[in-house]
Amino acid sequence: MNVVKVGIADLNVVDTPDVIRTTGLGSCVGVVLYDPTCKMAGMAHVMLPESPSTENNVNRGKYANTAVPYLVEWMEKRGARKRNMWAKLAGGAQMFTFAGQSDLMRIGPRNVEAVKMALSRLGIPVMGEDTGGNYGRTIEFSTVDGILTVRTARRGIISV
Repeated sequence: MNVVKVGIADLNVVDTPDVIRTTGLGSCVGVVLYDPTCKMAGMAHVMLPESPSTENNVNRGKYANTAVPYLVEWMEKRGARKRNMWAKLAGGAQMFTFAGQSDLMRIGPRNVEAVKMALSRLGIPVMGEDTGGNYGRTIEFSTVDGILTVRTARRGIISV
């Protein structure tokens, strides 16, 4: 078993029995797609809700509207089927609040909304999530059992 790390604004795909992990989820959202039939998982560490451009030079892992479709495409090229996929999410915290804060500053909640919208457009259900709050997270997904482990300083370790 290998542990594959996903960086900020990054994505990757693994097969069983490998584990996929990302750290430093504050307002960012960790999106895991899983095809339980072939036990393949993909993870994106989404930083922002929407890409200003959909041209080829855009970092696809950085934005919800590009990361989710790209991850599906990548997994399908490796043998997964979109019709079998489901998702788990974590992150999307509101790390800082200020008086008179505009909607643009609600990055975490906007990231969660954008990821869910992208998943909905593709017909991929969300099977579990640990989103919101005002604390950071580290997540790890097991391709063997489909469990997303979420580690936080405030709430300890939970399974989603």
